[in-house]
Amino acid sequence: MKSPNFPNNEAERLIAVKSYNIIDTLPERDYDNLTELAATICDVPIALITVLDKDRNYFKSRYGMTLTETPRNVSFCGHAILEDDIFIIEDASKDDRFFDNPLINEQNISFYAGVPLINKSGFKLGTICVYDFKPRKLNASQIKAIKTLGQQVVNLFELQKRNDNLNTVKAELEQRNDQLKSFASLVSHDLKSPLSNIISLTDLLKEENQNNLSEDSLQYLEYIEDSTTILKDYIDGMLLYYTANELLNSKKEDIELKSVIEGIKQIHVANNVKLLYDNALIYKVNKAAITQILMNLVDNALKYNNKPNRIVEITYKQLDSHHKFSVIDNGIGIPENELEQIFEIFKTVKNNFRNTGTGIGLSTVKNLVEKLGGKISVVSELEKGSTFSFTIA
Repeated sequence: MKSPNFPNNEAERLIAVKSYNIIDTLPERDYDNLTELAATICDVPIALITVLDKDRNYFKSRYGMTLTETPRNVSFCGHAILEDDIFIIEDASKDDRFFDNPLINEQNISFYAGVPLINKSGFKLGTICVYDFKPRKLNASQIKAIKTLGQQVVNLFELQKRNDNLNTVKAELEQRNDQLKSFASLVSHDLKSPLSNIISLTDLLKEENQNNLSEDSLQYLEYIEDSTTILKDYIDGMLLYYTANELLNSKKEDIELKSVIEGIKQIHVANNVKLLYDNALIYKVNKAAITQILMNLVDNALKYNNKPNRIVEITYKQLDSHHKFSVIDNGIGIPENELEQIFEIFKTVKNNFRNTGTGIGLSTVKNLVEKLGGKISVVSELEKGSTFSFTIA
């Protein structure tokens, strides 16, 4: 018996083999289908998909054999990966390399044909091979078919590797996102308390010294209030952005639009605000997510409105497969060249209005809408108002 030599690039080949995470994995139907097909096409009792490890020949899929691996030094496949084309032993008992091989005596192997599994970098990972208990030959069609099956095995290896890499990246992103959420929550909590103190102390200072402060001093206090309010909005926006996905876990239910709007009115109540809507019964929707979306859009509609009478209208329409909502206002409008970027996080519209916004709210809205299976769009005209429309599944 002659043990197979190692390829010249054996160290690099083993690194390539390891990168696929195939060895010692559970059987998979996709691979088993290929070995069964190889055995059928070649009319043989045994077919294997093998991967050559450092000192063993591991069987990723086996048809007609109970063994899961063999020592590499007695394997036929160890010889096959030294070839660039199919490796065929028509009668092992007459071949000096195999006549006294343990597989001949123990498994009664006589015929072998193996195709190297060559990846895109040129490394030979293993084989797809067939065995028979008697000497035989393969015809041209059978040889062509087993070569094609070998290409399909490599495709499966590559697909599994890409999936594994994607799962690794996904896990890392989820971990980083969780860390960022924890950081945002911690920082927000630590900042909100001193910000609230600043706002309270500023109000107290103005109240107790109303007649003692100059116009400049009052203006400075107003600047402080505006700055703390903007910072508070950033903190609240960041918290909402990183916790918005939790709303998606809420179960779908039947709701009345009125119940959602009344909740919003309690938060945005003001003498010069008119909130219009037609009540409707809405079936099987995520109430928590819809409430948050409408809350953000109404808040924007009122924030960017300098009219003496601010009007916001909410409409609803049942489509064939989606629910459609629109929030229409009579505010300052959005410049046409700014419309495409308003849903990007931290992107704000340039205007002379006092409320500059944070660029987080609409990004949160878009994130929620898309994860609910819908889309959001906006049309706007300066000084006349905007209409935000969104659908959800």
